[in-house]
Amino acid sequence: MDSAAPGGQKGAWNPGGKSVRGPALMFGAILLFGVLDANSKLLADHHAMAQVLLVRFVVLLVLVLLLLPLAPRLMGRLSTRHPWLNAGRALAMLGSASFFFLAFRDLPLVEGYLVFFTAPLIVLLASALFLRERVSPLAWVWCAVGFGGVAMALAPGFASGLGSGPLSGYLYALCGTGTYSAVFILNRQLRDEPGIARVLFWPALLGLLVMTPFGIAEWQPPTAMGWAQMIAAGMTVAAATVMIAEAFRHAPAARLAPISYTGIIWSVAFDALFWGHAPALVTLAGAGLVVLACVMSERAARR
Repeated sequence: MDSAAPGGQKGAWNPGGKSVRGPALMFGAILLFGVLDANSKLLADHHAMAQVLLVRFVVLLVLVLLLLPLAPRLMGRLSTRHPWLNAGRALAMLGSASFFFLAFRDLPLVEGYLVFFTAPLIVLLASALFLRERVSPLAWVWCAVGFGGVAMALAPGFASGLGSGPLSGYLYALCGTGTYSAVFILNRQLRDEPGIARVLFWPALLGLLVMTPFGIAEWQPPTAMGWAQMIAAGMTVAAATVMIAEAFRHAPAARLAPISYTGIIWSVAFDALFWGHAPALVTLAGAGLVVLACVMSERAARR
């Protein structure tokens, strides 16, 4: 993922600024990733991971190749001054896509998200250590409050025995969380590169090279609905990837990390909608606490 906006300038965000563009983009990206996770879980009932990801990466490459001549200023160039950072980001994105697909295949969305919600804490620590960004005490406080809201929201499920998925599912979720956090940090390091073509092209190309032999070997003819779901997944991840990358153009990692907790809202909603897991009142209260933490974290960042 690349975090540059066409024509943007370095330092577009400052800790005392009032722009909400970065957080708004991050919020939209988390919603789209929630849709993607639910779609992937539905697809996992009938198709192997390699097949689903193969179609996803083909869709991403087609989108880039179509848009390059149509919107050259928006897309920018495919070349980069930071090949190793882009290679690392592409590898981290491939790992995140693969691990989360496997995790949500075996776990309810809310259980996978419990592991995933360690990511904001990891990102806050990494932004301080590797990016040398100042992390205010309030950022840590509201991040901790958000994690508390997640724990509250998921407590009823674990009390009733929902936390009994296979160990491999939790390990996949943990690995996905690690690679997702790495994407955050690499996005911030690449924020000065203009254009969005690199955001999609290099991760898609790597994914296509890796997944093609496995996808062909495990191919199952999709139904019309299956094709629609896989193509929609490619378009969804394209939009989410660009949005989350653009968010890092306008705000530091410490400001954006707590917004990841809003994923609990979508995981609870989609679990109820598609799998009949109706949320308890305490779950809704926990989700409300997450929203409060995100709002207060954003208010603190804007002061």
